[in-house]
Amino acid sequence: MGPSLAVGVLERGHAQRDRGTPPRSLRTCWVCAWPRAARPPSARPFCAGGATGARHLQTPSPALGKAERWPWMRAKVPQGSGASPGAVGGAQEQWERVCGPWLKRGPKLLPENLQKNWLREFYQVVHAHKPHFMALHCQEFGGKNYEASMSHVDKFVKELLSSDAMKDYNRARVYLDENYKSQEHFTALGSFYFLHESLKNIYQFDFKAKKYKKVTGKEIYSDTLESTPMLEKEKFPQDYFPECKWSRKGFIRTRWCITDCAFDLVNIHLFHDASNLIAWETSPSVYSGIRHKALGYVLDRIIDQRFEKVSYFVFGDFNFRLDAKAVVETLCAKATMQTVRAADTNEVVKLIFRESDNDRKVMLQLEKKLFDYFNQDVFRDNNGTALLEFDRELSVFKDRLYELDISFPPSYPYSEDSSQGKQYMNTRCPAWCDRILMSHSAKELILKEKDANGTRRFSVKPACSRREGARREPKHLILTAVLINQVLSATFLDC
Repeated sequence: MGPSLAVGVLERGHAQRDRGTPPRSLRTCWVCAWPRAARPPSARPFCAGGATGARHLQTPSPALGKAERWPWMRAKVPQGSGASPGAVGGAQEQWERVCGPWLKRGPKLLPENLQKNWLREFYQVVHAHKPHFMALHCQEFGGKNYEASMSHVDKFVKELLSSDAMKDYNRARVYLDENYKSQEHFTALGSFYFLHESLKNIYQFDFKAKKYKKVTGKEIYSDTLESTPMLEKEKFPQDYFPECKWSRKGFIRTRWCITDCAFDLVNIHLFHDASNLIAWETSPSVYSGIRHKALGYVLDRIIDQRFEKVSYFVFGDFNFRLDAKAVVETLCAKATMQTVRAADTNEVVKLIFRESDNDRKVMLQLEKKLFDYFNQDVFRDNNGTALLEFDRELSVFKDRLYELDISFPPSYPYSEDSSQGKQYMNTRCPAWCDRILMSHSAKELILKEKDANGTRRFSVKPACSRREGARREPKHLILTAVLINQVLSATFLDC
């Protein structure tokens, strides 16, 4: 999130209080509205209303003049503050040194720019593969601050449904979990399904009526998806991840039938690693166990006795991580470790790994939300295949789930700067968090031998498409099926 988006948050807060004392966020520097991980560490001492007594900009922008960007240059020292003019000037210099580069990058972080890049890549995939059935699964739809991002969500959906690139898809179903005020149910999941005009017979399952209904027209469902009979949505119980006060993890399931082929599509979002330090302590990590429990719950739910069992595809953000302890031991095999503890609690807050020689160069710095390895190429070279041996979380489900060979680099955490789309952020160890998995019956469906007419019913082509300036690199799986003399192409994407 860049400065301009942060201002949008402030303006929304200001609009909610037309009179009276401004909200607390407006009484501090507007940079404080940035996500904590993105805020420059050196800037934090100056983010408390400061000695500057600066007025708050309502429309800060890199395009503004210097005086407008740095309001303390025209601000007076408040009486009784104890601040001197020199202190004000010093703060301004510190801010300009630390935050100047962030302001220059602001336009590259704007949601409209990220969305433009993403849609361009998406349309290229559609044009290249010309799928007849297309499923797009999104997680954290609307970002961390959903209420402030609603306008961007609406714009994204409108653009996707009305674009010229999608004109041949005359039927669509969009399911958006927008009820962010309900902590009990909100998952921030978004599921999009597009049907090509040449596809004649496709039905969707009504879970309440327990029967299939023909799909016609374009429909959007949002707010309270719990009452929508065409899907099943669940949020994981809070006790699955007690460390997180308010989690939005869960899943959405839809069921489809094309001719005589029925299958489930499950949009899923599993729990993240809350701390790199805790993930490093044990192998496998405690977070891996939490994800195993949640995924097992989902698989049990979609094959229980309530409905007929069908083949299923599960794709979304599994948050699968590499075995952190094993990765660090491998990457820093010849390094020495320095432990930094908090002065007041003696808690480990940082690990520093230095080369034994070469002037003791720092190889890796590890904190709760910092994974700063000196050479990112190891995660990109040959699609990071050297690290696949540490991708072990799915092995627990090998009897229940199948996955095509991974042929793309770690999908997380890509930079949010649209000019650095191939760079990873240094917040987490890069990992293949975003996956497309399937039941073994689905595997047989797409890999089975030629039918009686000598034609493969399904053929598989895994592919990967980059979208620069996003946290994840979306993947798509191309499935081409021949069903009763009718060609069906299905593209499954995850973002």
